[in-house]
Amino acid sequence: MSRIGLKPIEIPQGVEVKLDGVTITVKGPKGELTRDLHQDMKINIEENIITVERPSDHKDHRALHGTTRSLIANMVEGVSKGFEKSLEIIGVGYRAQKQGNKLVINAGYSHPIEIDPIEGIEIDVPKNTELTVKGIDKELVGAIAANIRAIRSPEPYKGKGIRYVGEYVRRKEGKTAK
Repeated sequence: MSRIGLKPIEIPQGVEVKLDGVTITVKGPKGELTRDLHQDMKINIEENIITVERPSDHKDHRALHGTTRSLIANMVEGVSKGFEKSLEIIGVGYRAQKQGNKLVINAGYSHPIEIDPIEGIEIDVPKNTELTVKGIDKELVGAIAANIRAIRSPEPYKGKGIRYVGEYVRRKEGKTAK
């Protein structure tokens, strides 16, 4: 068994981890996550430390080793701290607002785009040009943020659209008259 180069995962106080065969359940102050892991990976839980071991140095096992460790670490961090992605809306007339529990985005189309909330995900609109997607599942938070960004991706000429906070959009020069 090998565990070369991968740090063990420390379980913070208030987080409970249960392993049942290939299913791992992580419970914490923010919620509970369950995931099925690959049957080849060996997971050990001893004294608030989780270690992931691989059966061999085969290419597939090396790849699964890091992936499994990251998935478990993200579950532990999600139920203890949570994850959040921030987006900004740039463009004249582009805005977002909450109507009840729905998110309504005006992004230059003939109609507003409505997004229904997904269980476990919270979307905040602090300003009408800023959005924050929060949740305990890193994968789901990233997917929802990417779907919102895809409504109107930033374009390279004027930079209008929906982008992540801090995202750099490479600008192009427009046509010039001769």
